[in-house]
Amino acid sequence: MPQSAFKLESLLDTHDLPFVIINADLKTVAVNRAWEVCFGISRQNQVGQPCCADNSDCRHKRLFQTLEPYAGIYPATRPAAESKFLNVRGYPLLDADGTLYLGESLSVLSKSGTDSDNDKMVGQCPLFSALKTRLVQAAETQAPVLLMGETGTGKELAAEFIHRHSQNAHGEFVIADCTIFSEDLFESEMFGHEKGAFTGAVAGKKGLFELANNGTLFLDEVGELPLSQQPKLLRALESGQFRRVGGTATLKSTVRVVCATHRNLAEMVKQGRFREDLFYRLSVFPIEIPPLRERRQDLPILVDHFLAQFGQGHYDLTQSALIKLMQHTWPGNIRELRNCLQLATGLCRDHHIQESDINFIRRQAITNGPNIAEQPMYESDNQSGALTTLERFEADFIASLISKYQGNRKLIAAEMNISERTLYRKLNRLNLN
Repeated sequence: MPQSAFKLESLLDTHDLPFVIINADLKTVAVNRAWEVCFGISRQNQVGQPCCADNSDCRHKRLFQTLEPYAGIYPATRPAAESKFLNVRGYPLLDADGTLYLGESLSVLSKSGTDSDNDKMVGQCPLFSALKTRLVQAAETQAPVLLMGETGTGKELAAEFIHRHSQNAHGEFVIADCTIFSEDLFESEMFGHEKGAFTGAVAGKKGLFELANNGTLFLDEVGELPLSQQPKLLRALESGQFRRVGGTATLKSTVRVVCATHRNLAEMVKQGRFREDLFYRLSVFPIEIPPLRERRQDLPILVDHFLAQFGQGHYDLTQSALIKLMQHTWPGNIRELRNCLQLATGLCRDHHIQESDINFIRRQAITNGPNIAEQPMYESDNQSGALTTLERFEADFIASLISKYQGNRKLIAAEMNISERTLYRKLNRLNLN
């Protein structure tokens, strides 16, 4: 891969999820630090290795043949994560000279309560202390919990906190990302399927509901769940019973349910976009996660926490850099803060972060106007931009489709094999018009 396209080791490490880049020869080109930690394999030992042990059933090979992005649940094949399942998103990447690569982000779907008991929730302000008290109260019950809050506020961490402090902590913490559940995918991923249930089902597979038995099922962004699939989820939650796709046996699973959303589900119920009975079933114990701008007293603690995570020595901030952080409104909340600091550690000299090393992404409104392809794609507070190189590649790929289809979102989503909702979220994340 040309050096002009990537300074891979530093750029990939700005991603907090495991990320891998694969070339057309189905060899690993690069992985990030999160990937190393997740699978316990150094990048030096992984780069140049085949992407899969079995190329006859290789999702990466299919992408190079079809150029279609994919998302789904796949069993882990790495020894450090064996018996685990991964939430996988893959999409094509083009470098500066037009060479095609595959980028894939992964996250382990289930975590045992004994995996790590380190408290990842950081803060001391009264608002944060009240939140932790509320989370402990929720953990002591078996009532379904609905975590509400803006994107990036740490709802998954809050859900994991509830799991680790509950009587289900000995079980698995299984994450179900509802943004990837299309109407065709929902039942297979949630309830599993039998061998031969549909084309491509070469073996039987457990679903997330079954994997979470005696543990916690975390339904992330539950507001994105297709309306047509909501009754199926409601029946499973109420009875604990389900059938795998293509199966006849009725299975049973006992799970604690925690949901999260950045949407106003009550308003969606009024609009007919979310079932009222499912809403009441999920929101027995509602908890609001405060945005970062309402707990700025915790910023210095959070800054120290993240800088310590990045390793490679001690980083310090100038007073003007800290003031710049304190004055920002943080529309992306804690996730934005983490990414901002990780970028700063890559830009600064001698581990000394100056005000000029702090860069913020400028969020733009997304329009449905006819000249969508003519609008600027992304910008930041500085001329160099604050998107990572990998995000720019994804943005450029989507931008090419915007140009190809003159901004028709339906056609763009169809070519990417994703829903229009998911496309909208990508446009928003990448500041694309």
